[in-house]
This record gives sequence, C-alpha cells and structure tokens, in this order.
Amino acid sequence: MADLQKFCDELRAKVSIVDVVGAKVKLIRKGREYQACCPFHNEKTPSFTVNESKGFYHCFGCGAHGDIIKFEMDANNLSFMEAIEKLAEKAGLQVPRDSYVKPEEVEKRNSLYDIMELACKFFEKSLRMPEGVRALDYLSHRGFGDDIIQKFRLGYAPNNNGLKTYLASKGVNDKEMNELGLLTIPEDKTRRPHDFFRDRVMIPIMDKRGKVIAFGGRIMGDGQPKYLNSPETPVFNKRRILYNLNNAKDAGYQEKKLIICEGYMDVIGMDKYGIHYAVAPLGTALTEEQIQEAWRVVDVPTCCFDGDLAGQRAAIRSIDRVLPILKAGNSLQYVFLKGAKDPDEFLKTLGREAFDKAISETIPLKDLLWNKNIEGRETSTPEQKALVEKNIKEEVAKITDETVRNYYIQEMQDKIYNELGKGASWRKRQKAMQEQSEVKPQSYVAPQYPKKYMPRQNFAEKKSAYAHQASLATSKVDLDELVAKYVISALVLYPNLIEEYEEKLMNFNVVHPQLKAILDCVLDVVQDEIPENFEAMLEYLKTKGLAQAVDTFLEFKMLKIQNPNDMRMRENLDLRILETQLRQLDAEIKDCLKIMQTAQTLPDDVYKRYENLKKEKENLLNSQDFD
Repeated sequence: MADLQKFCDELRAKVSIVDVVGAKVKLIRKGREYQACCPFHNEKTPSFTVNESKGFYHCFGCGAHGDIIKFEMDANNLSFMEAIEKLAEKAGLQVPRDSYVKPEEVEKRNSLYDIMELACKFFEKSLRMPEGVRALDYLSHRGFGDDIIQKFRLGYAPNNNGLKTYLASKGVNDKEMNELGLLTIPEDKTRRPHDFFRDRVMIPIMDKRGKVIAFGGRIMGDGQPKYLNSPETPVFNKRRILYNLNNAKDAGYQEKKLIICEGYMDVIGMDKYGIHYAVAPLGTALTEEQIQEAWRVVDVPTCCFDGDLAGQRAAIRSIDRVLPILKAGNSLQYVFLKGAKDPDEFLKTLGREAFDKAISETIPLKDLLWNKNIEGRETSTPEQKALVEKNIKEEVAKITDETVRNYYIQEMQDKIYNELGKGASWRKRQKAMQEQSEVKPQSYVAPQYPKKYMPRQNFAEKKSAYAHQASLATSKVDLDELVAKYVISALVLYPNLIEEYEEKLMNFNVVHPQLKAILDCVLDVVQDEIPENFEAMLEYLKTKGLAQAVDTFLEFKMLKIQNPNDMRMRENLDLRILETQLRQLDAEIKDCLKIMQTAQTLPDDVYKRYENLKKEKENLLNSQDFD
C-alpha cells in the first residue's frame, strides 16, 4: 500500500496536469493558470481552471475537482488502477505490481488479449473473402455500410475450422483457444476439436479500453440459437461488461445521455442513425455491475426496452437489480417503444425525430416500481390494498442507502394515499399538528433572557441533534478505553470544561458500558446547574449511584499533578482527541486504498471518500498549533 501511495506521488510529480487535461479540452493560459470550458458539464463561458504548480483542476460551475488520477478516472471512465496504468505508461514508469498482481499474470493476460485480437482480425478478413459474401449481404440488408462495419469491426466465422488453423499457424495451442472460448474440445476423444463459432456474423465485444475480450455470433438464417456469445474466460466476465461502452462513454459524457438497450444489434442500428451513446448487456438481464458502469458515464441512464411482454419483463428484472445499489443522485429511467419491435426497426419505420421524442418521454424508476406492484392487481377491498402496500414496503426495504430509502418510503406513502385512498400519511398528520401547535398570536414576543439565565436546552435533544450532524459527516469513532478514562476524568476534575467539549464528544463512541454510563451522566449535567468544582462533581455522581464506578475506573491524583489548571488540561484533552481522530482517519484511508488496489471497477464514492479523508486529515493537522 505504501509503495502504491509513493508511486502515485511520483506520478503527480512527473506527469503534467496541463498535458493530461489538455489532451481532452483546449486550454488557454490566463496568468498563472489555464482556463477551458468544463468537460464535465455544458457551459459557454469557461469556469474550469487548471493550476500547474499545485497540480489540480477545479470547476467553479459544477464543483469538479481533483488531480491527474481523478481526471483520468472521470474524463475517460477508468477505474483507479486503469488510470494509474495509463499515466504510468505516459511517464515511462513501471507500476509496483507486487501490491496487487504478479508480473507473470500480467504477461499471460496480455498474451490472451493478443490472441483475441488475432481472432478478430481473422473474422474481419473472412468477411471480405468469397465465403463471407452471404454475411456481407446480410449486413448490407440491415443497412450496415462499410463505415459501421469498420467501426464495430464486424466479421464472419467460416463454416469450418479456419480459425483453429489460423491461430495454430501463429503458435496458439488448443488449450489457449479453448480457454478463450474460441475452440470446443469434445469430451468424446474420438471427435476432433472444432471452432466454437461457425457460419455466423461476428460482433467483437471490447472492454472500456477497446481491447477485444469476447465475441457474439449472429446466425443468418432461422436456426437456433439466434445469438451465441463467448463463455466466460480469464479476460471476459459478462456480468461486468456493457457492449460498446468503449465507444459510447465519450459521446455519453458530451451529450449527458446513455441509452441501455437489449442487444448489440440495437446498439449498432442506433449508431447508424447518429445515436452514439448506446450500450447493451450481453445476453443476460442487466446486472448490478453493469448499472454501476453506466453510472460512471451519466447519473441516470435510460433503459430502452421493446414494448412487448419480454421488454416489460426485462425492465422488471432491472428494478430488482438496481434497488439495493441505489444512491443519492443515481437511478434508472425507462422507455418502452410501442409500434415497433426494437430500436433499429423503430428508427427505420418512424425516423430519428420520432425516436428522440419517444426517448425523451421517460418513466422514472419510482413510477415503474409502483406500476410493477399495482398493474393487474385488484385493489377494491382494504385487504387487497393492504397487500399492495405490504409488497411495496418490502421492495423499498431492499434499498440499502438510508437517505434514498426514506425518500422512497415517503414517495410510496404519497402514492398509496393519492391512488388507493388510504388516507393521510403519518408524516403529514404529524407535520400538520406541529404547524398548528407552533402558531402564535401576532402580538407574541419571545422572552429575551440574559445569557447567564438563558434556559438550557435538554441534553437529550442536543445529543440527538449533535448525533445527527455527526452521522451526516462521518461514522462515530470508537474511543480507546484508556483515552475514554482520561477524557472522562478530565471533565470530572474540571467541570467548567463540560459545555466546551459536549458537542465534540458527540462524534465519539465509548464502548465500555460503565465508562459510557459515567460520560452520559457527566454530559447530562448541563441540563441542570453544572457543579462548581471537582468535589461538587463527585457528589453529583454519587447521587446518581456511580460512586463505585468512578472509584474503579477514573484516576484524578496524577491527572491533577500533570494538569494543575484547566488551561493545561484543555491542551492535553485536545491532543488526545486529535490523536484518536488521526488514527481513525489513517485506518479509513488504508481501507480505501485496499479497495482501490483490488477492485476491477472502482466506485466513484470510494475515490471521493479517499480524497475527502486525506483533505480532512490535512485540515485537522493545519488547524493545530504545534508550536
């Protein structure tokens, strides 16, 4: 981990951020900085700046901010390790492989990519040979000209063992071909191995970098299966790959659109009409991994399904996949094409303008979730309505993000009220009662108290408010038992510090039950009159039945010698709390690094969390006076 951190620092030092960003947008020098129109949102007046000396970019329009690694990830839809590798290649550096993959594994993987590239070129060449005439006619009949054929590298698999023979001449053995799904080796040893794809139009499947990792084969007649995809291999996991993402990601960024359709022929057909931001899953229902890949391009991709029953079933399956991974700002929306079988036929029949209109009339995920549970169901009796409500609540419970889940609960409650006549929700009734109770006569003037006599807020209320604020910022930090004893002893010794540290301690969690009981009692004293001194504080704790716990767990004599006054005590308290916060931040930074090193596709929130933690640590250190 430490090696990778050092390597990242070396990359930032050796690779110019101006060169990295300048490869994507046109930069204009303005004094010490460079300016451009932001690549992450549409704007006419430049608000995007690049600071060469500090090594970061910042957009004052959308708030995008980061370094060379973050820019490569966001602008080119790369994972953390993919961005590192790209920048390392640019700088002529070797990524420290021992932290996440062995060199021999990298060499073997590259060799497999080379074999797949050879196979792709063979299929492309075969399309132009005499045996490929029928396949070329098929593509032409579908309206795919040379430009489409070249862009998508379409080809033809001959009805013989031509690929096996060709790859063998390049030194590829049967085991390697079989491992990559290019060759079938029968269990019956009397039968010879043969090409996996035969007499099919071939569609190469590529990863985000444009490397060929698999193939799809389309039959030209009426046989079955109509489509045949590569099996899973060391370089191909169909759950993670969206077809055409290598081409669609840049167009999707620019247009702020991404269409997920049902198959790769839909994607190719849409590209022919100038719709370059379409992708498709590979013979499976849309998976969680594919949805997250789509979210790396746009926040709310559009799922475009056929208007038939199969299309509706596909949409319903996608709901089950997306609900558990929903997060703030990210969702799916849906379009069902009516009057045509698929996007390609819709475009041929009705044209681009009609398609654009249809694709703009989307159904939000929340509405489709409601329709899934209401359509075709009887809701005329209370029992039937109760069943619908029960089913919807069970679906919403699958959402793991608490904030998103709460908004869905509210949304579904409103729909139940408006469409099933259930009545006002608990939230609405409570809000109405609260508003009514808060109405005051116009002549009412709140009493003004001198600060000394200001009524104290109930500690339970303050604790709840502080805990809520802390939960929005970060998770609570567990206080080490020794640190907890030190902090509580300090507050008992100097009760005048309690109010000062009350809010700060809401960010910490004391695990030891008896220490927690003492701390709660100490903090709870603020709703009464705070004891004037140490002796009065001990007497207060005695009245709460905590005398024995105080004698057992707290220590005051040495603490008083080391901290003869509250000023010295305050300094040492701040230091202990700071050390605890830094330990927690370091642990979370290491966790983020571990995820970024091992994940094949890195969620954006992990990198953002990593950057925020580093910034939080830096701010924490800068805020301290170490002189």
